[in-house]
Amino acid sequence: MRTLAVIALKGGSGKTTVAAHLALAAHLRGVAAMLVDVDPQASAHHILSARVGDGPDCLTSPGTKIMAAQFAAVGLKKDLLVIDTPAGVVEDVTEAIVLCDLAVMVVRPTLIDIAGLARTLAIVRRLGKPATVVVSQAPVAREGVEPPLVQRALKGLAYLEAPTAPVILRARTIYQTALETGRSAEEMSDRAAAREVAALWDYVAAAVALPQADAWPADPQADPAAAAPPPP
Repeated sequence: MRTLAVIALKGGSGKTTVAAHLALAAHLRGVAAMLVDVDPQASAHHILSARVGDGPDCLTSPGTKIMAAQFAAVGLKKDLLVIDTPAGVVEDVTEAIVLCDLAVMVVRPTLIDIAGLARTLAIVRRLGKPATVVVSQAPVAREGVEPPLVQRALKGLAYLEAPTAPVILRARTIYQTALETGRSAEEMSDRAAAREVAALWDYVAAAVALPQADAWPADPQADPAAAAPPPP
């Protein structure tokens, strides 16, 4: 089993959106996944509980029992455990980093967020864990040119020597609209968002050497929305 710790010590970064989408991406591809929600707000748990039909298992857990949740996932023969860590709770985040195979740090493309990332990077480096930074809620590029905000953020990440994912998640309302019913953007009609999530999944799955899973959708020409369960 592989374990991802999705981290953002600063709130509002899109951490839970990334965690839920990675768990859903795994499920849609036939990977047995579990999400453990350590955030006291339990947003990821509420999201996945709203899903109609099958989905990844989800449980809530205090930070002191993340290891017990990991053992439970192993006992259930899961292939992937996604830990949605709480914002600002360094002890719980550190525990998740210790147990993970990859720390997925989520930041918005603002200098305040990038500056706040330095503390998380220090913990990851001290523990010697593989990591990647996912830029989330970024403005859409125009004609292949990144907005100045994103350009500055990428320069900041380069200055920190932060390992940055090659996939940027854009500021799209479809991400939140999909999660309202426990669905992924891959199951909706916005093809641009679906491609972003698929590319992020491919990158993360390769980084932790997950076994080859089924593609989503099975027909690459199919509209993801066609395979989505109907809204309640």
